[in-house]
Amino acid sequence: MIITLTPNPSLDRTIELRAPLARGEVQRAGSSHEEPGGKGVNIVRALVASDVPSLAILPGDGLDPVLVALRAAGVPHLGMAIGATIRSNIALTENDGTTTKVNVPGPVLSAAQQSELIELVLHKAEGADWLVLAGSLPPGVPVDFYAAITRELRSRFGAHAPKVAVDSSGAPLAAAVTAGPDLIKPNAEELAELTGLPDPDSLEGDPVLVARAAQRLVATGVGAVLATLGSKGAVLVTKDGAWLAQTPPMVAVSTVGAGDSALAGFLLSTIAGDTAPESLRQAAAHGAAAASLPGSTVPALHQTRPGDVTLTLLNTHPKEDVQ
Repeated sequence: MIITLTPNPSLDRTIELRAPLARGEVQRAGSSHEEPGGKGVNIVRALVASDVPSLAILPGDGLDPVLVALRAAGVPHLGMAIGATIRSNIALTENDGTTTKVNVPGPVLSAAQQSELIELVLHKAEGADWLVLAGSLPPGVPVDFYAAITRELRSRFGAHAPKVAVDSSGAPLAAAVTAGPDLIKPNAEELAELTGLPDPDSLEGDPVLVARAAQRLVATGVGAVLATLGSKGAVLVTKDGAWLAQTPPMVAVSTVGAGDSALAGFLLSTIAGDTAPESLRQAAAHGAAAASLPGSTVPALHQTRPGDVTLTLLNTHPKEDVQ
């Protein structure tokens, strides 16, 4: 069982433009898609598509459009009433796959609601394989929210606690790292920010540099780093090694949710008993399959092609250190 927490869910509308985005102009859309979203929600949607037992936990009233859509789609979820409407986000996609997102803050969660949400997560997480803490934090929630949940989970369940994966950014991710999660999934920009590197573009083009940056995080107590690099592939770093996964060249239809699908692919592979490199292969295959689909559509396992993914063991030692 994989449990996800999305404290700042959204109703995601993806608009596919017929021409490149032009600021200040009137443009016609080719099509639009509307899906219940937020990183943890997307991960569960992808897991359910592959028949993996999972549950999405999120704040939201029973009649909120996001929860109504989840019920209609048959996505297992558990909402916590907050008396406010879940936010709506917009993504604009161009023909070459370029995506522009407009995300709004979301409703404020009071201290009491935060405590209730944590207790709900801890109750449902008992006996799970993974707990995924995903996405941004809504207004009113302290940046160490994910770190606090991780520590409380391990304090309560000890050796029987589920593994913790964190997919966030900025201060919440930096704080979460201090609690030593079992896995984090940054992109190049998030990894650069987290490790203090000035140029995320250089990271995306240099998998060895990505791996070295990730090794710094593993050395501090993070179990593994799954760094997604868009069309350049994905890098996995654990205490046992570093690997690069690359898929054949493709034309992306929409990159919305591709990272979430990549994480879903990694997780479903781990609970199937696959090795870390094989789980990386499935992550890359899931991410590529998601990018080939419109809007925030998620792929099922049978739609992925892990056999097409090339795995490379990365040598992260400087040349002068190699004997």
